[in-house]
Amino acid sequence: MHLHPDAAVNSEFSFTDNDFERIRTLIHRHAGIALGAHKRQMVYSRISRRLRELQLPDFASYLARVEAAQAGGGERQVFINLLTTNLTSFFREAHHFPVLANFVRARTGPVTVWCAAASTGEEPYSIAMTLMEALGDRAGSARVIATDIDTDVLAKASAGVFSLERVGGFSPERLRRFFSKGTGANAGYARIRPEVAAMVKFARLNLLDSSWPLKAPVDAIFCRNVMIYFDKPTQKRILERFAALLKPHGLLFAGHSENASLVTASFRSIGQTTYALAARAATGNA
Repeated sequence: MHLHPDAAVNSEFSFTDNDFERIRTLIHRHAGIALGAHKRQMVYSRISRRLRELQLPDFASYLARVEAAQAGGGERQVFINLLTTNLTSFFREAHHFPVLANFVRARTGPVTVWCAAASTGEEPYSIAMTLMEALGDRAGSARVIATDIDTDVLAKASAGVFSLERVGGFSPERLRRFFSKGTGANAGYARIRPEVAAMVKFARLNLLDSSWPLKAPVDAIFCRNVMIYFDKPTQKRILERFAALLKPHGLLFAGHSENASLVTASFRSIGQTTYALAARAATGNA
């Protein structure tokens, strides 16, 4: 069935073609996300909730508020948070973690891994657990830089508290080693143990920003299921910046849906959605 362009399942607010195009332009400009036409109903659903909260009469009033907001804060950040999709779990795409473990065992010196889409924390904590298991005593000098554009999910990630349902896939040994089970009012939840949390530093980062708050090169980058939201020119720019930030022979871990787009002048495939610096990029980064 074909819907009229202005149709919405819920017609509480008028949602015109112009409104949708303004939203697509704003989210692309400020977060790099390329929203397809098929995302129209998702956009209506998420933004209309915010209109109700702010008691605004229409999308145009809300978008004017977003456009007037300061970069990196206020309503502009709320707008980005609303349109950012966060789907994550512990040890998601599990084939990457044995590769990471073998890789870091062979590295010399302190190991640093950047998780560029931290979401609610499951991925960076999975990386930290892998480093602890793989490096043993050397894990004390390892660290995970965990960033995301969405400030709401970063707050949840920093708290390090998860429902027992979220950690249900762990073996009893891992659960004891890496989590403390809540009691009393916290029953039904588990908290990341301090020694794991100490390895992970959370920070807001927009991959479109002209400068990133990473001060030194890293051994590996996890950027999984993020590139699919960017157009090709944006992907290319970000991959070139990733290449410049990796130490020699560093690795990039991508998402299951991104394998075709990441083989570039900067990276070559070395396994299932795992990439190493291409010769030209590695030479320039040595």
